[in-house]
Amino acid sequence: MIKEKESIRPILPNIGSMEHKNAEEKFQNTTLRPILKLQHDLLVAFFENYLSRKKINLLTFNNAKKIEVVSGIFKNDNSFKTELRGLIIGHYTVEEYQTYLPIASDANKRILAMAKERLLSVLLA
Repeated sequence: MIKEKESIRPILPNIGSMEHKNAEEKFQNTTLRPILKLQHDLLVAFFENYLSRKKINLLTFNNAKKIEVVSGIFKNDNSFKTELRGLIIGHYTVEEYQTYLPIASDANKRILAMAKERLLSVLLA
């Protein structure tokens, strides 16, 4: 099962060497980035559904206002953040989950920051 989860993840050629990276950087580059890329379409659909439920129409906003609204959501809506993290954490292997536990606070911040970057790149394109 472990190899199956890892085998469906995209290969990210621009990650570079992990030789001189600390544990958090290695986890981010070998686990979080591939999972976020794999889940990109689901993250976008999840966010679009969130906007629809909250009756937020980002199409009417300029880019600065879009950034402000998205930043506010990522800052203030704990339910949204918890669900979003679950979309990513659910793709960990048991070994990755054990690596995640001691660094959970920092990893959670990275998950949210990277997801926010991905969503903004779609919204501002």
